[in-house]
Amino acid sequence: MMPFSDEELVNPVKESLKKTLPILERDGGGLEFLGIKQGVVYVHLVGACKGCAASGTTLKYGLERQLKIDIHPEISIINLDGGAQEFAKL
Repeated sequence: MMPFSDEELVNPVKESLKKTLPILERDGGGLEFLGIKQGVVYVHLVGACKGCAASGTTLKYGLERQLKIDIHPEISIINLDGGAQEFAKL
């Protein structure tokens, strides 16, 4: 159980994602932060990251790992291919 509200997590999550963003940008990719619902961070991978075979690994062992270190061990991250439209439906 996350001891933080979704609203409390927004700024710390954005700061944590900034740390790993250069990894994505180096390979011509990036991400859009969509929001947080029930302690789950939602992003939309863009550029070279969109559809990349290694994107799942990058998401879990790069971005999510950093979030767990910086914020809380139970936080998770999910890529929504549909971006903001898909996030709005959650």
